[in-house]
Amino acid sequence: LIHANHGDKIIDYILQQLKSATSDMVRHGGCLGLGLAAMGTAREDIYNQLKDNLYHDDAVTGEAAGLSMGLVMLGSFSSTAIDDMVAYARETKHEKILRGLALGISLVMYSRMEEADALIDDLFRDKDPNLRICGMYTIAMAYCGTGNNKAIKQLLHVAVSDVNDDVRRAAVVSLGFLMFRTPEQCPSVVSLLSESYNPHVRYGAAIALGISCAGTGLKEAVSIVEPMTNDPVNYVRQGALIASSLLLIQHNDHTNSKVSKFREIYSKVIADKHEDQMAKFGSIIAQGILDAGGRNVTISLQSRAGHTHMMSVVGLLVFTHYWYWFPLTHFISLAFTPTCLIGLNSDVKMPKMKFISNAKPSLFAYPEALKPPKKEEREKVTKAVLSYSSKAKKTKKDATEKEEPMDVDNTKSQKEKEKGNEKEKDEDSSVEKDKSEKKDADESKKETEPDTQMLDNPSRVMQAQLKLISLPKDSRYSPLKPVSVGGVIMMRNSRVDEPEELLEPLPAAKTPSMDDEEDEPEPPEPFEYVDED
Repeated sequence: LIHANHGDKIIDYILQQLKSATSDMVRHGGCLGLGLAAMGTAREDIYNQLKDNLYHDDAVTGEAAGLSMGLVMLGSFSSTAIDDMVAYARETKHEKILRGLALGISLVMYSRMEEADALIDDLFRDKDPNLRICGMYTIAMAYCGTGNNKAIKQLLHVAVSDVNDDVRRAAVVSLGFLMFRTPEQCPSVVSLLSESYNPHVRYGAAIALGISCAGTGLKEAVSIVEPMTNDPVNYVRQGALIASSLLLIQHNDHTNSKVSKFREIYSKVIADKHEDQMAKFGSIIAQGILDAGGRNVTISLQSRAGHTHMMSVVGLLVFTHYWYWFPLTHFISLAFTPTCLIGLNSDVKMPKMKFISNAKPSLFAYPEALKPPKKEEREKVTKAVLSYSSKAKKTKKDATEKEEPMDVDNTKSQKEKEKGNEKEKDEDSSVEKDKSEKKDADESKKETEPDTQMLDNPSRVMQAQLKLISLPKDSRYSPLKPVSVGGVIMMRNSRVDEPEELLEPLPAAKTPSMDDEEDEPEPPEPFEYVDED
């Protein structure tokens, strides 16, 4: 994952380890690592090594090998790879291998559009549900981000007509990959499916919304996902919790009012001992997604220039297969994109400079941490009075009323009563005064918040914030491309004669070595245990 798509330095090492591996689990990890490091390279030697591991006919190794063959041949439209993989998928009896190959075949057809139609039609007619699932994901990859009407109709038809629940779920999930360029249209397409009697379709609808509307915080999508967090079926709840985090990543209460509510739901589900394990897993993953990268990354299936972001698409597709194999959740790290603004000079170094964000600081601030619940003070309950005791008090009262009271007693009691009333009035007025003072303080706090914010270089800048970024008028630097593009921007220095102030890089963290280990504490002195019994 660290060397995904740029693994020149590590490929040979993984290849060597894979060849010498004897354990199934090591081969499984080696295949996945090799597929990631050599992603999209279409190297024949790596493909053949993975194919050899596939032909061992071992379920654990074969699943990883099938997926990795697709990663290596990503978007290559290699007829040899397709023929090999489809032929072996129809021969094997291992469902794990079949699932890995189904995912691999779809990756080979990434972004090929009409070129994949013949294969899609062939897979659609297959009797094996796993190959029909392969057909769904092949549509998702081939027409990724196109919003092609024919492809959407095919997926919707399968979503309501196929006899296999897994195929229907895959068809609905695939809709998310097709519609991510027009996220506002996805809720209307998926809204009816989210109310389906079939829980697999409901789960697919939640994940599709999470994928297509990732990072948008779209209110229509959130309103569909929110009631699904209380679904009677546990894996639907799991999908809804994960989808909600995909939607709300990097949002706060100012940009979407539901953020705090969902954070409370995650915490409540995780802390509840009696909660179902599937819902707990969904909440843990959801909380991790919301806080990913120190809240400095988002999930976006397209680049800043509007092109499809291949790594994000692959990462999210493989992530959805945590349904079968939990470790595949790690692939979501490929989908994370840093939201930053970094200015560099001609020497590719970071100068000290400022950016202006023309928005209130609270609008794009980090979400506030959840506060622990306050302990509520118990109210004093009035004592229950028995009817017998009240009757006795009444007779006693009647007897005292008959006796003539003295004038001195009356005046004394009257004064005490007046004093008590005055005290109560003073307390009420002081409480009202405190409330008004607090209200004035809150209002003044709101009023004093500035309309702009000065940001240092480099800074965390969210995608919605980029269009509000500008440079100060007296800045010595001017960007070579618009600042609204975001990311790394080269700067032109207008005052070459003046010395530049550069940001000094922080020292790299020192890795612990054997010599740095602290002295271990001495063992306790020997003692003798005597049993007195």
